[in-house]
Amino acid sequence: MSDVLDVVWRLLAVFLAFLVLPLVVGQTEHKVMAHMQGRLGPMYAGGFHGWAQLIADGVKFAQKEDIVPARADRRVFQLAPAVALLPYLLVLVAIPVGPGDAVGQSLDAGIFFVLAVLGVGVLGSLMGGWASANKFSLLGGLRTAAQLLAYELPMLLAAASVAMAAGTVSLTGIVDGFQWWWVPWQITGALVFFTAGLAELHRPPFDMPVADSEIIFGAYTEYTGLRFALFLLAEYAGIVVLCALTAVLFLGGWHGPFAADGLGWVWTLLKTGLLAFVVIWLRVSYPRLREDQLQKLAWTVLVPLALAQIALTGVVKVVIS
Repeated sequence: MSDVLDVVWRLLAVFLAFLVLPLVVGQTEHKVMAHMQGRLGPMYAGGFHGWAQLIADGVKFAQKEDIVPARADRRVFQLAPAVALLPYLLVLVAIPVGPGDAVGQSLDAGIFFVLAVLGVGVLGSLMGGWASANKFSLLGGLRTAAQLLAYELPMLLAAASVAMAAGTVSLTGIVDGFQWWWVPWQITGALVFFTAGLAELHRPPFDMPVADSEIIFGAYTEYTGLRFALFLLAEYAGIVVLCALTAVLFLGGWHGPFAADGLGWVWTLLKTGLLAFVVIWLRVSYPRLREDQLQKLAWTVLVPLALAQIALTGVVKVVIS
């Protein structure tokens, strides 16, 4: 009975983090962009430092009418937001936050599980684009699929490099085997992994599939109200997952000063938060890439870099063994 309760408490903790952390990232994005770009609204909503901006956004989405296009495939159209969001909840279950039992469910092949489940999220965009009966939505969904195919490979290769270094595909095992001297020779893999993750999330400068200047808002053009909000929530949940995975795979996860005193989870959250700030910073710093530039970056830059990182990892493993 105690084992069942332990599993239930851990799953509840993961679910609570899934509900809270994406909202924290969304609120932080409002504030960071307001400071960097001089946006007044997010700094004044509700009074002190715009504390009510997130609440105002939630009320706005709740008030909007839930519209389904007349010619749309209604069931698929309504199901798509959930398909886009749920994979990130499943991935959070497998990400270790601290040593020991500080994980929803430890998996022996955790790295394969998280990368496979992350790839399912694209189905939400494809479903929404196809079911909308809108040519711009369909085009946005197809661009989303093409972008996923292009950036999934370098992301997988970069993750394989650190798995080779640790000698395991378990996320917990990778963090347990982490050594600080790994950072300099795994930094290329970390950059490839992080960049490919941004592209899969359609975060600027890789947001061509939802570029309003070309195809309105991509696969989500026909969505309104809370269904549209679910797609936005999926994006912020994806930021949390990407940053947490990068911290666990390449930055040592819970390793840091005083980690032995039970504060390892603090280091995981701090590293995740710092990377989330970088994601927001990139949004306000760089213009989006064209579709051809986006594909060229994946196949001519990131894939060769990821392969070079794997080769370097193999050489280092041979030398130290």
